[in-house]
Amino acid sequence: MEIIIKERENKGFAIASEGDKKAGIMTYSIAGTDHIIIDHTEVDPEFKGKGVGKQLLYKIVEMAREKNIKITPLCPFAAAMFKKLEDIQDVLR
Repeated sequence: MEIIIKERENKGFAIASEGDKKAGIMTYSIAGTDHIIIDHTEVDPEFKGKGVGKQLLYKIVEMAREKNIKITPLCPFAAAMFKKLEDIQDVLR
């Protein structure tokens, strides 16, 4: 599974793919130089239950740590994962 992050203007996303198939995407808004807001997670039905959403979140958390920014999870999936996973709460705003 390959996951890449792309940003354009005040939006960004992490996209997961396996070969030529898109497995999932997590989108966020850039809210200043030290803050992003995760607003949507979508996983292709073929990849549901395989941890794709969690992998997308971990990739964005990794990026947040590198850039020293905080995350607000508006997306219900991301919010639930932040409550469940203590190892990522350091980037929670």
